[in-house]
Amino acid sequence: MVTGTENLFGEFMGTMVLLVFGCGVCANMTLTKSKGQGGGWICIGFGWAFAVTLGVFTATTLGAPQGDLNPAVTLAKMMAGIYTFNQFVMTSIVQILGGIVGAAIVWLAYLPHWAETEDPAAKLGVFSTGPAIRNPAANFLCEAIATFFLMFVIWMIFSKPVGTLVPGYGPYIVGILILALGLSLGGPTGYAMNPARDLGPRIAHAILPIAGKGSSDWGYAWIPVVAPLCGALVAYLVASSCGVLG
Repeated sequence: MVTGTENLFGEFMGTMVLLVFGCGVCANMTLTKSKGQGGGWICIGFGWAFAVTLGVFTATTLGAPQGDLNPAVTLAKMMAGIYTFNQFVMTSIVQILGGIVGAAIVWLAYLPHWAETEDPAAKLGVFSTGPAIRNPAANFLCEAIATFFLMFVIWMIFSKPVGTLVPGYGPYIVGILILALGLSLGGPTGYAMNPARDLGPRIAHAILPIAGKGSSDWGYAWIPVVAPLCGALVAYLVASSCGVLG
């Protein structure tokens, strides 16, 4: 079990790094006159995979032994006895705050490009996810399914490691998992799978003076928050019933 509050700074910094690289690749692929504009889904998939890997290394180095970066993952681990409820709440808060700060850094890095980009939806897409086809029930289901496989496969990787891989390989394997999820299940909703990844940057979008921004789409915002939490809980139940969690 995680003890005390030593994980909070690491989770904050790790989630900040996650969003700098994650929102950063979206900005690079999307914003007008960016040199990466039009790079496409493969670049976004790899960018987010690397973002998670680098964020986990940052979090664990700075005191977060679990390196969750994701309230849905933290919730599932709370169910498994790794966190108390209070630790889950505090960890989730600092993850969301890290997401806000990371997204704000991306806004600064691409500062001249917001005014050059005419489409407000494209600007919001740098910060947060949205559905390809707006259907709340289907969008919720897709996010829940993607997060189920995120959490379930994490437990498959770490509960009984296969072979003789050296210590420290975990973040790389999780990065591969994020890439696979993006390539396989990312199309319908943008594969948020993480309340902090979506809510933190969406708050940043709402409060920052972004040139020509439109709505932050709060009507959709509950789906990438609630659905990942539900998917992670189901993953816990299935992994527990399979005897993976001891």
